Amino acid sequence: MEGSKQVPSSIKNRALVEKRRQEMIRGAVSLFRDKGFHKTTTREIAKASGFSIGTLYEYIRTKEDVLFLVCDSIYEQVNERMKEVVDTSVPDGAPLEEAVRSYFRLMDDLQEEVIVLYQEVKALPKEAKDYILEKEQEMVAMLEELLACSLPEASRGKISVIANNVFVEGQMWGFRRWILQRNFTLEEYIDHQVSLLLEGVATYR
Repeated sequence: MEGSKQVPSSIKNRALVEKRRQEMIRGAVSLFRDKGFHKTTTREIAKASGFSIGTLYEYIRTKEDVLFLVCDSIYEQVNERMKEVVDTSVPDGAPLEEAVRSYFRLMDDLQEEVIVLYQEVKALPKEAKDYILEKEQEMVAMLEELLACSLPEASRGKISVIANNVFVEGQMWGFRRWILQRNFTLEEYIDHQVSLLLEGVATYR
């Protein structure tokens, strides 16, 4: 499976398909969050998206397709945002810090979608779950590449652990928002996480 283009649609206008699917994603996220994937009906998704059930089935086949589109959209946005700020040709801490800060801010923007993703991804068929895992590994690999430039002496294992830590710490802002967002603003949280990361990076330099 190679992204949302692999979800069949009877509509040939790609721009219209993308527009309708974005509307579908926005409508589905709040429903999946409040009711869960299994208790949400396709009719409810259509209503929340602003069109009829008949129109909905012009753009998807099953409810699982909608969840896949939600998952795929999250990772596409993360991937695009990180590519905007990642420049591994510059071997100093600035690109790393900028990329991490940008990633954390995006996780704040997408915290509802990320929570839905991890709550409901188990409902996807194996092929789609494998695809989502592959996308996640690609994003962690981008962090690993950045860290390898900043920490040329660090072992591959340590680079991998740090990259996975950063990946999860960004998502933790949403997962543990019931306590973290009482005690920190987003920027305070990012400052603390970046400070800890850069302190660790400095020990290798």
